[in-house]
Formats: sequence, C-alpha cells, structure tokens
Amino acid sequence: MTDDESSKYFTKDSDPFDTESMFANAYSFLGIPFSRQVEKTDLAILGIPYDLATTGRAGTRHGPQAVRIASANLRWEEKRWPWNFDVRKRINAIDYGDLEFGPGESEEMIEGVIRHTGQFYQEGAKTLVIGGDHFITLPLLRSVHQHYGKVALVHFDAHTDTYTVGAKYDHGSMFYHAPREGLVDPAHSIQLGIRTEYDPDDHEFMVLSGAELNDQPTIDIIDAIKQRVGSLPVYLTFDIDCLDPAYAPGTGTPVVGGISTDKALKIIRGLSGINIVAADVVEVAPSYDHAEITALAGATLLLELMYLIGSNTLPKE
Repeated sequence: MTDDESSKYFTKDSDPFDTESMFANAYSFLGIPFSRQVEKTDLAILGIPYDLATTGRAGTRHGPQAVRIASANLRWEEKRWPWNFDVRKRINAIDYGDLEFGPGESEEMIEGVIRHTGQFYQEGAKTLVIGGDHFITLPLLRSVHQHYGKVALVHFDAHTDTYTVGAKYDHGSMFYHAPREGLVDPAHSIQLGIRTEYDPDDHEFMVLSGAELNDQPTIDIIDAIKQRVGSLPVYLTFDIDCLDPAYAPGTGTPVVGGISTDKALKIIRGLSGINIVAADVVEVAPSYDHAEITALAGATLLLELMYLIGSNTLPKE
C-alpha cells in the first residue's frame, strides 16, 4: 500500500467508514477512529475491561477487545438491514477506547467511569459501553443520574442482579443498590429474560421471564416495555447471558432457556421512540466462546443499539 492509499484510512479528516475490509485495522468498533474528542460528539463507544466482580467464570475483561474485533464482520454494509438510513451519516460517533485503571483498583475504575462518561452527558452526547462484567452498570448509572436524574431501566438478563448477599463489588447486586441510591425508578423499569431464582412477591421491578419472551409475540413485549418506561430517560443494559447459551456460550454464568439473537434484535428494533440516553452490552467472556459466536452477538447488539439511538436523532443537514 502506498502512502497515498493508506492516508485515506488514517488522516484526521478521512471518512471513518470508507473501508469495507473485515480484517484490516480491525481494532476499533466498526472501524470508527479512536478519539477522545468530547465536543461535537453525538455518541461515544467505550470499553470497560473489568471483571473483578464476577461470581462465576472470569474473563470478561477481554470482552471489549473481542467485541471490537468481531465488529469487523459488520463493517461492509452501508446501512444496517432492515433500517432505512445509514447511522454513520446521521450521528457523529467515536470510539473512545478502553478506560484504564490500576490492576485490582475497583474504586479507581468507578471514579474513572463517572469522570469520563460525565464529559459526554454534560455535552448532551450518549454512550454505548462494552463490558466487562455487569457491575460496571452501577457506576454508569451513577454518572447518568448526575446529568439526567432518575431513569427507567430496561434490563435484559438471565438474572435479576438484585441479590443482597453479595460483596461490595458484585455483578449480581447492582439493581439492589441502584433503586436505593435513587438512580432508577423501579415503577418504570423492566427486566427481560429472567430465568433464575427471585421472589416475585418482594421484587421491585416488572419481570418478563425467558419463557415469556420465547412464548409471547414480539410486538406484545415491545408494547410492555414502552408502556413501562413511559417518557422517562432510559438506560438499557444487555447482559449477553440473556441469550440462550446456544447463541452466546462465551459468558461467565450461562443459563439455558434464553432467547435467540433474532428475538433480541427484533425487540431492540421495536423500541424506536423511547428516550435512550445510555446503553451497555456486558459479560462477553471470549475464553469460553467458540468461533466468535458470543462476540459477534455482542457486536451486533451494539450496532443495533447504535441504530436505535440514531433513529431518534434528526438527520444532519
């Protein structure tokens, strides 16, 4: 490759989506250039390589890297089927890279998440985060709350993550703490795909179980979500173990009986119109993956969320 040929990929003013290669420079999400430019950004994609709060199999610290590499398979489409616009032309998105913190320094991670993401919320931008274990959602909610107040939570998972017996840093207790910190409004929040133990008589959130998601028409699920969140700003979190292990084997706490990737994508597409201010996809553990099945699922969900956010954004003139 000559200098002139390579310059279109690396110059400051080049179109970050002008390559369709699925294997060259597959480092950032969808080939979006890494940037820490906060101003004039509509959407920041960032990774949080943290897995010190896992209770089962660790390894999600490598999730951001695996999801970014898998996203190279999605770069060739000018616009994502079946959306009728190219999100890359509608919103200004950057890959902010991974947040850095000292090994074993959970408090440093929490403080860094709030400091870095707060810059974007201050500018009116939104964030898409790649985990990391699910504990990262708690500091992300704290950051969102500082700028948007109490939000509605749309939570895809096999577990409610409302357990009270965990340690201070525990990826199964975030949504026990979040309501008590005033971060989310349980009366306008919903958990989807749950298929592990919880007490429905003493549970703050509306729940649609994995069996219900599999049995109900998608349109009914979408309607239930929209009615639940109403007009509140929404934080959407997707634990990859919401998917059945057949579709996402690479995760720390797989639970059979989940939904398919097709079902998940159809639900997300149907949520156009709700006010999503931030979202994450977490718990991809590539060491347990096979043929990038889980990483590709995570990357595709992130791209779908990117389009969902773009669908609520006015086209650039």
